[in-house]
Amino acid sequence: MNLRQLQTFIVIAESGGFARAEGQLHVSQPAASRQIFSLEADLGVPLFDRIGRRIKLTSQGEDLLRRGRRVLEEVESFVEHASALRSGEAGTLRVGGSTQNIENVLADFLPIYRQRHPSVDIDLVEDGGARIPERLERGDVHLALMTAGGDDDFGRRLLAPSHVLAVVSSKHRLAKRRSLEISELTNESLLLLNRDYASRGWFDTAAHVARLKPRVILESSAPHTLLALARTGNDVAIVPSNVRIPAGVVRAFPLVHRRASIGRWSIIAWDRRRYLSPYAEQFIEELVVHCRRDYPGHEFFSYAPLPPRPKETVLRRDQGR
Repeated sequence: MNLRQLQTFIVIAESGGFARAEGQLHVSQPAASRQIFSLEADLGVPLFDRIGRRIKLTSQGEDLLRRGRRVLEEVESFVEHASALRSGEAGTLRVGGSTQNIENVLADFLPIYRQRHPSVDIDLVEDGGARIPERLERGDVHLALMTAGGDDDFGRRLLAPSHVLAVVSSKHRLAKRRSLEISELTNESLLLLNRDYASRGWFDTAAHVARLKPRVILESSAPHTLLALARTGNDVAIVPSNVRIPAGVVRAFPLVHRRASIGRWSIIAWDRRRYLSPYAEQFIEELVVHCRRDYPGHEFFSYAPLPPRPKETVLRRDQGR
């Protein structure tokens, strides 16, 4: 068995077939098929059931897929560590984040960082905020912009607090509020983001605790669609505070439950079980400094109490100071 065979097996399994995996593997379907047959022969177990032109993982294949991912993660960590020992300044960094974090945080930060560190390649991975922690756990990314949770395997540095905002037109009866109890949404028509957004989960949890049954007239994957509808109608859009709110067009204010924020802290996170390169630590430190100066939604920090502040993880470079 060699690592190329193992990588081929994992890509085919995750893609759901040889045809879908061809573009990622950069080899023909017959060549990939030969690699899989050779790997099955070396291991002595069938990895896939062939059902007509379709394939499905066997029970043995499902077990070896999990173990194979860990093997490749260890190999990747080994190579990255060797590279870091050699120079400590160059390499590739995969950073994951939601559409909002990439658009409103990284888009301004990355040009500055790349100018300072031209030898570090930054690859961005975009996914729904609710799925980013899973991408970090799987090793798809080295660093993730996400919201603070309870996973002890993740190290974290705080970027900024995030509120859940209610957004209304300037003519709405709530337009002059600075904050709003979630229970006051009882008779309102709501425009919500779909459940790929982490902030949707915060809202749903708070609504359940407040015994609010939301009257939802639209679920969307596009925050600016919700803002446009709120601007022209009498509905209330619910979005996270890292969405850019057009000045003077709509009114926005934090939602609270019993005067407490229903938001979370935004963080830059990494998996503490894996090696963290020096240039990744440098990226973290510079992003933290950047977000202290310029983070979307900072104007709402004084409108309502901030979410509870989580503990931070000390980086190795900080321990030596």
